[in-house]
This record gives sequence, structure tokens and C-alpha cells, in this order.
Amino acid sequence: MKQNIKKWTLRIIVTGIFIGLLLTIILNPILTYANKTTHNDYTIFYNTKPDPIFFSNLDQATELLKKSELYNENLKLDICLSDGSQYPDIIKAIRGQAFAWGFYDKVVLQGKMYCKYNYVELNGYRWNLTQLLAHEMTHCLQFKKLGFWNSKPVANIDNWKWEGYAEYISRQDKNLKNLLKNIERIQKESKNTWEIYLDDSTITSREYYNYWNLVQYCLEIKKMSYPKLLIDTTSEDIIKQEMMKWYIDKKANAQH
Repeated sequence: MKQNIKKWTLRIIVTGIFIGLLLTIILNPILTYANKTTHNDYTIFYNTKPDPIFFSNLDQATELLKKSELYNENLKLDICLSDGSQYPDIIKAIRGQAFAWGFYDKVVLQGKMYCKYNYVELNGYRWNLTQLLAHEMTHCLQFKKLGFWNSKPVANIDNWKWEGYAEYISRQDKNLKNLLKNIERIQKESKNTWEIYLDDSTITSREYYNYWNLVQYCLEIKKMSYPKLLIDTTSEDIIKQEMMKWYIDKKANAQH
């Protein structure tokens, strides 16, 4: 009995030490990077000096971020590049593979950046770099505004409201602002693929695209605020039905 207690005590201690070390690394990216630099309210961690164009990408993402009603001008973020550091791999091991992750005050890129062409590449797919940064930075805004206990993954927030809002804020370019055209685009796309191609040959996922359209409908057509949307109990299916009725009515009226 005593031996079992000692074994479990040792396991608990070792597990606690491991979790403590992991949290220390996650909260302090510099432990796994060779260098860091600052740009406005961002601290960029890197091994290889980033292309100067990257700072322009950051500025453009900030302008998109300012369109959010959650925008906080005092928000300061760590931007962690994928250039050989173990940090993105640690986040990948914890959360899975993605083009990038945004959480707390961290934006962690996992794909390869091509700043000149404004995209990140992962597994042969391209995601618009500026919009990717804005998407993940929006998650940091959500956390900043709502707090730890009221943010995903701790809070039980519908994924379409959480990810859809980040997509909506990041897709504010004029060619992506028209909800009718956005719905029309997905109607024309094959339903056999997981990705949706945009005009600049980059992608978003079909799932995120649908979420984005739903949030755009709620905020622009139903005139809801994002905090109001978060507490609204209308189901995703009902919202989609409402949106598609609005779309069909609009298309019909346009033909008369």
C-alpha cells in the first residue's frame, strides 16, 4: 500500500513539473527562439530574420482588426514564426496542425510564409497571410474581452460563433464584403472538397466559410452585436435557414 502511494505521489510530482515546464515555455517563447524584435504593439519571435514585408503584412492585419467591435488599442501580442524553432511544434503537439493558432496573447504560425506574395503555405495549400494574422489576432481579442472563463475552449461557445467571427473580421476586403456573392460562391463550389478557393487563389475551409457567412448575416442583416450574438440561443440550423431564405428572396427580387 505504502509503495503504491509513493509511486502515485512520484507520478503526480513528475507530471506537475512537466506541466509547469510546458506552461513556462508556452508563456515565454523566447526560450525556444534565437531572436526577437518589436514592431508597434507586437513582439516577433524568430530564428531567421523575417522579410521586411512581413511588418507591412502585420500593419494590414491590424487595420482589419480595427473593424472589430472588440478592438482594444492596448492589445499587445507575441507573434511566433515557423522558421525552425521548436515552439510551433510544441503548439502543434498540443492543439494539432493548422496554418496558425491564436490564443491568449500569442499568434503562432505553423505554415511557411511567403510575405512577398502574402500567403502561408501548408501541405500544398495557401492561406492569405494578412487575413490569417487577422483571424488569429481576433481570437486574442475575444480572449481579452471575454476573459479566460468565458472564452473557448473553456466556455461552451458554438464553434460557428467563435471561428465565424474571426473569419468575418479577417475577410473585410471589398471583394469579400458582399454577403450575396459570398453565399453564391459556396453554392457554385463542389461539395466534395473541404476547401473553398477565393479570388486570390488562397483558401479557407468550407466549414469556416459557412461560419463566416452565418456571422456576417447576423451582424449585417439582423443587426446584432457580437456580444448579443454570443448569448443568442437561436440554433445554427435555424440561422442558416433564415439566411438562405433571405438569399433566395434577394435573388428573386433582383430578377424582377
